[in-house]
Amino acid sequence: MPGGGQTQSAADKAVDAVVREEMQRQRIPGLALGVYGEGKIIKPQGYGLANLEWNAAVKPDTLFQSGSVGKQFVATAVMMLVEEGKVRLDDPIQNYFPDAPEIWKNITVRNLLTHTSGLGEYESRERTGPDGPFYLRLDFTEDELYKKIKELPLDAKPCQRWDYRNTNYVLLGFLIHRVTGKSYGDYLQDRIFKPLGMSSTRIISDLNVIPNRAAGYELVHGELKNQEWVSPTFNSTADGALYFTVLDLQKWDAALRAEKLIKQSSLEQMWTPMTCPDGKKHDYGFGWSIEDANGHRLIEHGGAWQGFSTHIARYVGDGLTVVVLTNLDAGHSDPRRIAHRVASVYVPGLERKAIVDTEPQVTALLRATLTALAASNLDLDSFAAEERSAWTPERTKGLSERLKSLGALKSLSLLESKKEDSGRHCQYRAEFAQGPMLAEVWLNPEGKITALRVRSE
Repeated sequence: MPGGGQTQSAADKAVDAVVREEMQRQRIPGLALGVYGEGKIIKPQGYGLANLEWNAAVKPDTLFQSGSVGKQFVATAVMMLVEEGKVRLDDPIQNYFPDAPEIWKNITVRNLLTHTSGLGEYESRERTGPDGPFYLRLDFTEDELYKKIKELPLDAKPCQRWDYRNTNYVLLGFLIHRVTGKSYGDYLQDRIFKPLGMSSTRIISDLNVIPNRAAGYELVHGELKNQEWVSPTFNSTADGALYFTVLDLQKWDAALRAEKLIKQSSLEQMWTPMTCPDGKKHDYGFGWSIEDANGHRLIEHGGAWQGFSTHIARYVGDGLTVVVLTNLDAGHSDPRRIAHRVASVYVPGLERKAIVDTEPQVTALLRATLTALAASNLDLDSFAAEERSAWTPERTKGLSERLKSLGALKSLSLLESKKEDSGRHCQYRAEFAQGPMLAEVWLNPEGKITALRVRSE
């Protein structure tokens, strides 16, 4: 068992201290933790409250919404169909959607899985608001929703850049339905959840009476509120609309280690960063992010939906998996940070150390960009010309709000600087007033920004 030399009792106490500290700091009402070693459960633990109105405690069998952690199940289902010869990764998606618009002609199944399709995001504030085509309180049939997605513009050419788009996985759900004749939810039940004994995992339903279901909460002006209601349509799409528990996710983790669903070669495809024809590599596979945690291979994904935020982190070479499920919105909770801190209890040495900064001009550029974003005054001249159109007012506003919530930027410490075919990728530990974050910047050979990301370390 991973443990860094600690006894199980000492590790338990250290983990409990980390979780309670973070819950208090982030104001998380309730949290379920699952720690698995070599696919076996080490620590299933509930903390805080699943329902504030009933003062009901979180337990290991408490159900939380998955958010985008659910995408890995959809990606696995697609790979099952690939192994059966019913789907091919490099097929144009028009093979499965014959009535697709002409602008989809170069988009492949692989592009959908890796978020490199260039499709527009249906789940934007503007498009899901009362005047938008995807208003979250309206119900649509699958055909109606598909018709609306067909009307979305392309934000980029396939593989021009990596852009996380829920639209991609909604379409993969439709693809599964068209290929198998079953809704994606029924297909997951029949081919994944039931065979693995994941008896609690299911599609979200407000109609059904479901035991042990947690309530989701949002922090609004410092006060906890119940999650906002959305229609059944948007609680049943394949971009992440499941209920699950940390007990069921242990069965999922064990299955991934034992090739119970798909071959190891298929899993390795899912866990390999996407490389586009122009040589650009993206740290995302099929429904999983691929990371390096100070030399430890890390396969992970987060999720957020309706007052819930979740994270699964699999340190595959160490045989350790940490799952964190919370019932607080993603704007105020950070389950990724909690998962990484918990993992460090079991595997010492995961935290990276700062290196000598030999490129102060890059550091200065990043500092100026983050400061400008926090002040809602982004200077697009710092960005590569072909990337400027991607920084829409909505995208800029979202990151600006996130940076403002972190408080003043105190320091930037270089963790990694790596030359790539398309330029340079630098990672920094950014110390904000509210705590540390990981800031990443990608530059072209001319020193212009091609991508920027701020997330928990």
